Amino acid sequence: MKYLLLICSETAAKEPEEEIADPVVRVEDGQAIDVGADPWVEEMDARGVRLFGSRVRPPAEATTVRVRDGALLTTDGPYADTKEWMAGFDVIECANLDEAIEVAAKHPQASGGMIEVRAFWAD
Repeated sequence: MKYLLLICSETAAKEPEEEIADPVVRVEDGQAIDVGADPWVEEMDARGVRLFGSRVRPPAEATTVRVRDGALLTTDGPYADTKEWMAGFDVIECANLDEAIEVAAKHPQASGGMIEVRAFWAD
């Protein structure tokens, strides 16, 4: 069964600096990237569980889209003012929810943020 892992952070997105002393952060395309999940990605890729995933741009760069009474409404920024923000996602394939939870629990953001696990509708 396929599951979506929404990787949520409770900390603000890191801004790139001239020099970053944090060993789990690198600058890529002018953006500070937390590479703390790299070992998790490598393990899940090797297990054949992780199908794909990616980080996403920070909430300040989001656009919310709604259609009301036929009119297109867009809003810059996140759709809600919350403590957590979606930092990325992974699509995994596991035998059952228990395995999906085990995989999510190993992600580094499970300790400092949260991982939301959602099953895809069956085809």
